[in-house]
This record gives sequence, structure tokens and C-alpha cells, in this order.
Amino acid sequence: MNEWRYENFKYALNILIEALNFEEVNDIIIDGIIQRFEFTFELSWKLMKEFLEHEGIEANSLRSVIREAFKIGLIYNGDKWISMLTDRNKTSHIYDEEESRGIYVNIKESYVKEFIDLLKKFDQIMLSL
Repeated sequence: MNEWRYENFKYALNILIEALNFEEVNDIIIDGIIQRFEFTFELSWKLMKEFLEHEGIEANSLRSVIREAFKIGLIYNGDKWISMLTDRNKTSHIYDEEESRGIYVNIKESYVKEFIDLLKKFDQIMLSL
């Protein structure tokens, strides 16, 4: 397992959480949070893929990484992760303020919890290596 990827995921998540704790929310803050969500999501699925490979589990696509991570208990809510993937895919095409606010709400109300749960799981894994 690559400790570098784990540390980068942890760092990206901490920055995302810090951004979500801003008192004043405006379009610039929301744009930054969405960008941080993209970084954190990319690092999270690549970390999961690396762990699956370490465990001898083949997962070639992002969806298969999510599916296999759910099967082995690395993540707890596969449907939420698929929703995260869908929203992450939308973020590169967002021109609609209402849609970006909806993704922001999803990040704040549920996606960040999924990232935190994954980090806790990897904290345990890294201690055992």
C-alpha cells in the first residue's frame, strides 16, 4: 500500500472539511468546495483501487472499484458512492448555479461523511500494515 496516496487523501479531506466550515457561503466558496470534492473523490477511489489490488481483487473501472469496495466492507453505502460518482461527473459540466448548489448540499450533508468513514477505515488498515 502506498502511504503517499493515503496521506494525500487525508490532506484533501481535511481541506474539504475546512472549506465546509466557512461561515459565509457564496458562489466562490461553493466553487472551491466542489473543486475540493473532485480532488478528494479522485484520491479516494484511487486509494480504494490500490487497496483492492493489494488484496488481489481486480477492479478496472471506477464503478467496479466502488462495487468491490462495498463487497469487502471498505465502504458502507455503495449507492451513496455511486451518487458521488454521478455528481463528480456533473461537476466538469456545471454551468447551472442551481445544480452546483445541489451538489454543494450533497457534499455537505452526506458525501463528506462517506469520505470520513473511508478515512477511518484506512486509518485502521494503515495501523495494521
